[in-house]
Amino acid sequence: MRTTVRLEEDVVAAVEQLRRERHIGLSEALNELVRAGMRARPQRRVFQQRTRALQMRVDVSNVAEALDLLDDLEHD
Repeated sequence: MRTTVRLEEDVVAAVEQLRRERHIGLSEALNELVRAGMRARPQRRVFQQRTRALQMRVDVSNVAEALDLLDDLEHD
């Protein structure tokens, strides 16, 4: 497939470096870098719940009331 794309400077530098290292053409270098990017998996970050001591008990049977109470604490 033939198409026109605009590459950022850092991408052009990576393509040129790969071309020089492996003595390959532009299309082959670009395809290799794109495939490597498709195989890459983002690192998973461990979820950690943030908590805060309220120093009181909250009755959560009435959710609206509990939220109002917590909102009041946020504004103090």
